[in-house]
Amino acid sequence: MDVYFPLSKRSRTSASGEKFEQKKPSIEVLPDECLFEIFRWLRGGRERSSCACVSKRWLILVSNICKYEIRDNNIIHALNPKDESTNKKGGIVSEVEHNDVDSDGYFTRNLEGKKATDGGLAAIAVGTASRGGLGKLFIRGSNSWNRVTTVGLRAISRGCPSLRVLSLWNLSSIGDEGLCEIANGCHRLVTLDLCHCPAVTDKSLLAIAKGCPKLNDLTIESCANVGNEGLLALACCCPNLKSVSIKNCPLVGDQGVASLLSSASYSLTKLKLQALNITDEMFSVIGHYGKSVTDLSLTSLPNVSDKGFWIIGNSQGLQKLKSFTIASCLGLTDRGLEAVGKGCVNLKQFYIFKCDLLSDKGLVSFAKVAGSLESLQLEDCHRITQIGLFCSLLNCSAKLKVISLVNCLGVMDVTTGLPPLSPCESLQSLSIRNCPGFSDSSLAVMGKLCPQLQHVELRGLHGITDAGFLQLLKSCNAGLVKVNIKDCVNLSDKGVCRLTNLHRWTLETLNLDGCKISDASLFAIAENCRLLGDLDVSKCAITDSGIAALAHSDLINVQILSVSGCSMVSDKSLPSLRNLGKTLLGLNLQQCKAISRSAIDLLVQQLWRCNILF
Repeated sequence: MDVYFPLSKRSRTSASGEKFEQKKPSIEVLPDECLFEIFRWLRGGRERSSCACVSKRWLILVSNICKYEIRDNNIIHALNPKDESTNKKGGIVSEVEHNDVDSDGYFTRNLEGKKATDGGLAAIAVGTASRGGLGKLFIRGSNSWNRVTTVGLRAISRGCPSLRVLSLWNLSSIGDEGLCEIANGCHRLVTLDLCHCPAVTDKSLLAIAKGCPKLNDLTIESCANVGNEGLLALACCCPNLKSVSIKNCPLVGDQGVASLLSSASYSLTKLKLQALNITDEMFSVIGHYGKSVTDLSLTSLPNVSDKGFWIIGNSQGLQKLKSFTIASCLGLTDRGLEAVGKGCVNLKQFYIFKCDLLSDKGLVSFAKVAGSLESLQLEDCHRITQIGLFCSLLNCSAKLKVISLVNCLGVMDVTTGLPPLSPCESLQSLSIRNCPGFSDSSLAVMGKLCPQLQHVELRGLHGITDAGFLQLLKSCNAGLVKVNIKDCVNLSDKGVCRLTNLHRWTLETLNLDGCKISDASLFAIAENCRLLGDLDVSKCAITDSGIAALAHSDLINVQILSVSGCSMVSDKSLPSLRNLGKTLLGLNLQQCKAISRSAIDLLVQQLWRCNILF
């Protein structure tokens, strides 16, 4: 019998008799320059990826190889001729690598918290380079020990020339040098989002402007060292900007924003300006050059007066504007609001927040001239009263579908001074939230004014009772589809039972969170609501009997059910919930103290396709 014994390594003996083994020479003794040259001659991306897994040093070196620095495979084959079988094998490898690429050809990567490091970026650069390339990169913050620096962005710049979207949030360690690397290597970049990057200055934007002329989406937020000079450079080199958002940048003024608008007059469709030191002169530029703007948001602009809004309306330049948001602008008055309504003839959605000088007069004047308006939302506008709300509905356009009032303390019940009522047939959605003066008489008037309502949201209205709610229900001829009466603590089973009876054929979503209801409401829902798919009875006085009624109904097919904070729902409801699980996709059992943990664990196991919160 033949036996093979491998040769063992011979030990060397020192003069004193001690034995030691001879060490093999290590490739690690080579300097970075030599290793870099070796990696350049590797045949494919997989080989380079394998080398990158050896050590952090090798990872950084491999990630710093630009695509144009990799030796051509034809040269490698010429220096190392292979036989036909080897060539076929190489072709198979290439085909496999090609098939690993996603359908869109690019990857999306997110790094957050502790994962946001230079090593993580280097690994992304190496890993995606051989599989179609990196298309989108989002970095959210980093820890204080291993922060993202220029080294990581340099790896992305050299390994990911296909990068199109870059978002950097809360990165104090990223400065001009890192963004200059991106500008030098990622010339296809179209979207740049910089948020809370205090070390970034105008120098970064100058580099981006020169290196990324295809940029069309720009967001800069809380970058204290970015000013007009950087925006001027972007205006000169990036004429195809479509979306610009600048927030809380104290060095940005009229000059910088005006340059962006004037250069991108025919391409810019979305503009958002917040907490900037711009003046009325800037508004004249918006009114003149905003020819293509469809979405405009102006927030917290303390240096803008009534004159600015009057100019923006009378410039007649915002003919394509469809969505307009004005928030925390003390300069907006009744005169400015009326001018906006006249000048923005195609305005469809209008949102006003915390404009203290706005009154009923301005709201009614605006409603008369805004002929294309479809949605009007008012929040924290305390000078708006019930008279202004009703009169604006009487004078609104025939296209108005949605109206919303949130936390408007001036809205009080009024029984006198109302003009003759004519219904607003177009209105389909009504939302009144946290307006303490809105009660039964107001709700009855709204029912007469809006007979075609389908969506009703009455949240936190303690003045609403069953009497006022019944008046609204009787007036809704189209059939209610979505009803949200959360935290209306004076609504009881009487109102809910009447709702399920009158609108049984249309009701799809019902939120009764915090209302004064019991099992009687669930019995009515189980008997009537065929189309109900979303039901919220959180913090209500329901019991196991109510849940059983839902489970035994042949009509109801609830997909989302919330019984959070229902202290009288116990383990006895487990069979009923299991039965409802045939259609349930979401179940909220949070703060149900009478349900044991073992029952929940069993329910999670049985309802495996249902998302259960507990």
